[in-house]
Amino acid sequence: MREVYYGDIVRAVKEAAIKANYELPEDVVHAFESALEKERSQIGKEVLRQILTNAQASKEEQMAYCQDTGVAVVFVEIGQDVHITGGSLVDAINEGVRQAYTDGYLRASMVYDPVFERKNTKDNTPAVIHTFLVSGDRVKITFAPKGAGSENTSRLAMLKPADGWEGVKKFILETVKLAGPNACPPLTVGVGIGGNFEYCALLSKKALLRKTGERSQNPIARRMEEELIEDINKLGLGPMGFGGTVTAVDVRVELYPCHIASLPVAVNIQCHAARHAEIEL
Repeated sequence: MREVYYGDIVRAVKEAAIKANYELPEDVVHAFESALEKERSQIGKEVLRQILTNAQASKEEQMAYCQDTGVAVVFVEIGQDVHITGGSLVDAINEGVRQAYTDGYLRASMVYDPVFERKNTKDNTPAVIHTFLVSGDRVKITFAPKGAGSENTSRLAMLKPADGWEGVKKFILETVKLAGPNACPPLTVGVGIGGNFEYCALLSKKALLRKTGERSQNPIARRMEEELIEDINKLGLGPMGFGGTVTAVDVRVELYPCHIASLPVAVNIQCHAARHAEIEL
């Protein structure tokens, strides 16, 4: 049994949160550079140039890439041979978020009581935490801040099995079209198909963590991804919705078995601020 100390988790979460908000992953930057070459609209090209300039400035100046520093979404893979000492995992994650958003000058967006009072928690806690027990004695923390503009355009549907692939694709394309400029394209589109009501949503969120351009190892999902990226870019929304060739830089599909009477589909739309950072303890 390997011991991992509470304070080490706090520091790891803080570091990952600040890094994720300050620095776009290199694969995302490369995707925008590639999109700049493909984009045929002059306005779209200018938008992409500004996105790349912003990404470079935020990294060099160590400041937030986007003013919406998002909900603190944290994926934790914890080895079954790990014992956390000095405090609880949840408390450690929230303390790391608290320190990151305070010391890193990141916007606090979380509010208590989502319906009535909506009073700001002042430190962006609590985080949304997804924990997975895995083999081994390591802890991997992935921090993925998720802004509201794109999150608000995400959708879930419980389709009928008879709807099949055409029904699934229709729902995905409809979701992207409805999102329009509100989701701040060029987009990364995460799709979860299967499982049940809540699990397909989680699949669509996890799909966003994959590297840009990294196709699924599942041949069925891979074919879906290739077809969807082509059809989504035919919508013509373009960078920031001004029209153009590149509406999405990537589509990632995660599949899971489901009930014989169900066909759950979730689409989690990610804006151009496709941010995440990983740390392993």
